[in-house]
Amino acid sequence: AVAAVGANSPVIGLLLNFFIGISLGATVVIANAIGRGDRETVHRAVHTSIVTALIGGVIVAVFGQFIAAGLMGLLNVPDDVFPYALMYLRIYLLGMPVILLYNFEAAIFRSVGDTKVPLAALAVSGVLNVLLNLFFVIVLHMTVEGVAIATVTANAVSALLLYRRLTRTDKCVRVELRIDGTSLKRILSIGLPAGVQSAVFSVANIVIQSAINSLGTVVIAASSAAFNIEILAYDVLNSFSQACTTFVGQNYGAGQIRRCKKTMQLSLLEDGAATFLAVAVVLVFARPLLSIFNSDPDVVALGYVRLSTILPAYAFSLFYEVLSGYLRGFGISLVPAVLTMLGVCGIRIAWVKFVFPQSMTFQTIMTVYPVSLGATALLICIAAFLYRPSKRFAALERATENDA
Repeated sequence: AVAAVGANSPVIGLLLNFFIGISLGATVVIANAIGRGDRETVHRAVHTSIVTALIGGVIVAVFGQFIAAGLMGLLNVPDDVFPYALMYLRIYLLGMPVILLYNFEAAIFRSVGDTKVPLAALAVSGVLNVLLNLFFVIVLHMTVEGVAIATVTANAVSALLLYRRLTRTDKCVRVELRIDGTSLKRILSIGLPAGVQSAVFSVANIVIQSAINSLGTVVIAASSAAFNIEILAYDVLNSFSQACTTFVGQNYGAGQIRRCKKTMQLSLLEDGAATFLAVAVVLVFARPLLSIFNSDPDVVALGYVRLSTILPAYAFSLFYEVLSGYLRGFGISLVPAVLTMLGVCGIRIAWVKFVFPQSMTFQTIMTVYPVSLGATALLICIAAFLYRPSKRFAALERATENDA
């Protein structure tokens, strides 16, 4: 059962990361408009974001049912895991409208600097998810279908809580269900490259997961358990990238270009401290945490191999994520996306094709993470240094000061 859920991670990550990337486009557009004091653009962008999430979710939910089995086949899921993995994926896909709705709603709140409301909604749904998991699995004796239903139900609750708050707020983010063509075009111009950038990670990880699946059920279970722990540290890291995008977007819209550069510097510093602490805590308690998922000594040992290899490489991820967020705040989204395709997707696919066959071990697969993350971080750092948006848009700040 653990392997079945874990086998789905790359596919689910692909879908979610793509649309979360698009939601970053909404964050930038709304943040820029707030910085300019353009309330009408904020209204239009909010309405458009909500409708985009719902339409996108329905399309994925329906179309995904036709390709779910094929996706599982491409991942080389073992026969004993396949039916459970397919069942989980089908149920999860049906919940995509509410899952995407929550992520776009959270992006709207982040664009105005409010992260407490999405956190509160997520906390409620998180507790509900745990309780429903226990109820479905222990009381009703369900397997992965119970876990999937609990996840979808919890996401529906969090989406409903945020939607209720949006429709009743007196802030400029009050929502109505309609779409604006101009806002949609602007959101997609920034969000699509960001979505591709995020999805590229998952495309490469699908290839990696296929290699992991070829090593057997124990390895799949170990990798899945480690991933669920690893993501705790990644979420800490990624939160500063999103904050950087929001504050850079608002200050760019307000013509405060020097604050944009300062935001990037502070984000790197604070993210470094927070990520170091998160990684240290996870590594210290890695084995007890892994044993919660599966007490099999082989699973725990292999899971620790993944954590001890990937988590130190978050030093590279930190630079990559924050600098990408910095560039996106200026509306520069295509450059990070292209570099990600080269640094992440290219290296990981080549590694699985050429390096892994020479040494078919779990450690060999895991080594590609620090290699690809390091290369991508270097490319993004070079791009940020050459592009220098704070200097490129410096005239905007001078013009704003003259107007004042």
